[in-house]
Amino acid sequence: MGGDPPWVSRERGKATGPARLRFDGWIAGTGTSSGTRIVLGHWARSPFGPFSDVMLERADGERLLLAPTPETAEFIALTYAFDAVRIVPVRVSVEAGTWAVRAGALDMRFTTGRRGPLGLLLCAVPGALARCPAWSALLDVPARLLTADVRTRGSAGGGRREWYGARDLRPIVAVSAVFEDDDLGVMAPVEPPVRFGFGSVPRRPSVTRVTTTVAPGRGRTPFISSRA
Repeated sequence: MGGDPPWVSRERGKATGPARLRFDGWIAGTGTSSGTRIVLGHWARSPFGPFSDVMLERADGERLLLAPTPETAEFIALTYAFDAVRIVPVRVSVEAGTWAVRAGALDMRFTTGRRGPLGLLLCAVPGALARCPAWSALLDVPARLLTADVRTRGSAGGGRREWYGARDLRPIVAVSAVFEDDDLGVMAPVEPPVRFGFGSVPRRPSVTRVTTTVAPGRGRTPFISSRA
């Protein structure tokens, strides 16, 4: 009942096994002076349609996912590691380089600056190339050398594998954020690195345009809380 998950491929009424999934959008990562690090996924195209999600790691190491639907929460929580999952409305607006994010108890704004040399170089990457896992695998070693803690391929939860194809990079130059009525302070490096998956976002706060390819595996269904 309820049909198959959106990541299951079917042919002539019979399951043919999981197909690779693609998510096209932006990943923003920043630290704050309170020690909380925040990672925003803003997806224009995905197997779930357009949506956004937020991952937070607090100074004490607690990892929290804020996702807009049970389906997106389940998929993300089977791919990455969290201590708690909350299903809350996640709204993102972008105007003139300023991003406004509201996700349950999180209210955040950040502003991006001009592209640097790496951002200009990434803008030249064709979309078809960014969607190619072999290209992402080729760039894994250079990515580690250029941006510590960043990986472009790796193993995820539930037996899944992921590849990241970057197409743009802009620095974040200012951040303000409040979570559960606590001011998280000013922008800071993403330090220590976040521990949701096999890699972190760049240490320097930034927004990356990316195509994420996921080869699904199998995993358990996580506990999902509806607490805002």
